[in-house]
Amino acid sequence: MSRMVPDRAAGLAECARALADGEVSARELTERALARIEATQPTLNAFRVVRAEAALAEADAADAQLAAGVRRPLLGVPVAVKDDMDVAGEPTAFGCPGDFPPKDRDGEAVRRLRAAGAVVVGKTNTCELGQWPFTEGPAFGATRNPWHHDHTPGGSSGGSAAAVAAGLVPAALGSDGAGSVRIPASWTHLVGIKPQRGRISTWPRPESFQGITVNGTLARTVADAALLLDAASGNHDGDLHRPPTLRVQDAVGRDPGRLRIALSLKPPFTALPARLDPAVRARVVALAERLAELGHVVEEAEPRYGRIGLTFIPRATAGLAEHVREVPRRDLLDRRTLDAARLGRLLGGAPLRAARKAEAALHRRVGALFDTYDVLLAPTTAAPPPRIGSMVNLNGLGTDRAMIAACPYAWPWNILGWPGVNVPAGFVGDGLPVGAQLLGPANSELLLVSLAAQLEADGRWHERWPPHRTPADSTDSADSPAA
Repeated sequence: MSRMVPDRAAGLAECARALADGEVSARELTERALARIEATQPTLNAFRVVRAEAALAEADAADAQLAAGVRRPLLGVPVAVKDDMDVAGEPTAFGCPGDFPPKDRDGEAVRRLRAAGAVVVGKTNTCELGQWPFTEGPAFGATRNPWHHDHTPGGSSGGSAAAVAAGLVPAALGSDGAGSVRIPASWTHLVGIKPQRGRISTWPRPESFQGITVNGTLARTVADAALLLDAASGNHDGDLHRPPTLRVQDAVGRDPGRLRIALSLKPPFTALPARLDPAVRARVVALAERLAELGHVVEEAEPRYGRIGLTFIPRATAGLAEHVREVPRRDLLDRRTLDAARLGRLLGGAPLRAARKAEAALHRRVGALFDTYDVLLAPTTAAPPPRIGSMVNLNGLGTDRAMIAACPYAWPWNILGWPGVNVPAGFVGDGLPVGAQLLGPANSELLLVSLAAQLEADGRWHERWPPHRTPADSTDSADSPAA
């Protein structure tokens, strides 16, 4: 009946097409996704909440609509969302230990996914309140990288990245406050889109972490990441940030034209040491050279970041303090969380106002680069994915040192609120994925997605799957894309 086989998820667009054409049912796709999740939980541990019964009921409802001739962009397609997003009837623990009450209603992004017809199979693991580039903690254990189980998939959207990279679901939502979509996308060989601030609503929060955190998408292909982005995009009346409407899918396959691309290899301002790993540097430079071969003008140039980091800390820690106030059992939180929240309360007055006021000047200073160049190309991380456990038990300063050493490149675009796209850049060492980010000015998703799709058509990165097989991958998969 179908070209699909059960060992790994087909792409988002392929699933939607097969459902609309009657090649497969929503119940079949959802049952397969749930079976893959169950089989891999002991190894990958990608999910905090699995909605087996509810998801099957949603799939049956989708099948009834499909049979009645209803067509919606994701009708019947199983997807996952990060556990910082509200799903009606489920808790939102956001990586924290303890018992959390179920939510009365969906957050706006989840509501829009459901309106597009998606079946939400579960909520993916994230580190405690999304602070770190690893997905581990006492609340749920360690989420592992499908490419190498001894290494982290990154964070804080590590569960979503692991689920997509392993083929448990075709795509997933994450959130990005300092690279938390782009970093795990980089370390799991995925496309990760951090859209313009406000593109995907953060409601029931008018903004998240004082405006530095946005919701974004993870998928194996640019087209799937763009499809999920369009499905989730849109605003609630209470949102503080409301960018102009875009249909990002329209840019996939569109010729980006001959672009001027700035290659930036220096880490932005950091208070602690950061050095680009030579192997990662080589992969990013090779990508830059390929862009030149595709006809673009690529030159080394650095944005004028200045001391941009001084504006990040008040916003990040004040935003964290807001979340900590809502946790039912603060005594169960990591000491690093409590210390950062205490700092956030201290910085939540004049320093926070000054940090937010500085954003306009940063837009002008950093944005001057785009008077000359169309796109900025930079490493997504300075290093390949660290080993499981290497950061989870460090003290606060040790964690900051390790984070900055590994991930000094992504966070400035969170302060600016502008879009960025991680694209796979290849592998280093023992088959560990690394990525590069395409960065643009305000509302430049169409250009970035067009360029990313051109790179994908050339590099065909989506054809490569993790070589370390999981229990769910043990069945014969000779029949082409799996469901």
